[in-house]
Amino acid sequence: MTSLAPAFLLSMPQLMDPNFSRTVVLLCRHSEEGAFGLVVNRPLTTSGRVVVNLDPPVSTDRELNLWVGGPVEPERSWMLAGGDIVQAGKVDGMPIAEGLVLTTSPGLLRRLLEPDPPADARLMVGYSGWGPGQLEAELEGSAWLMSDVDPALIFQTPADRMWEMAIRRLGADPANLQMSRGVH
Repeated sequence: MTSLAPAFLLSMPQLMDPNFSRTVVLLCRHSEEGAFGLVVNRPLTTSGRVVVNLDPPVSTDRELNLWVGGPVEPERSWMLAGGDIVQAGKVDGMPIAEGLVLTTSPGLLRRLLEPDPPADARLMVGYSGWGPGQLEAELEGSAWLMSDVDPALIFQTPADRMWEMAIRRLGADPANLQMSRGVH
């Protein structure tokens, strides 16, 4: 079996699950056992005091940007890092694609809680998961379009424009997408 990861999965209109309406999913891992990905265009802004259990403890009263990676295990979190952080080797983790790393680095978490967090890092909660053969069946049913990973799309495009921009990168007009099976 050839892995489809890394790739962007772009939801199509026939994907009826509201968790994935107009989403861009970074497909991180794909094998015979299933697939793992992160929705990269679902921001969630917190308000109130946030305390993170680090040593020494860190807290912040400012709004904290979290990103909903998907509906599975929303109590789990990690960070997606790119740009200068990855290029400079400032963070260890699981390489996803050129210039993208998935990490649980306490140092990066601390930096995300500081007043001026790095622009090329996201605190993600939850993930998107598929069982064996599930993603392949959804692709066959035209629930997703696939494209190459572009870290700039993740970190430099406003979340509310990311899906449309990703579709346009493929040469398609999002307004012309239709509900159907097969090739679009």
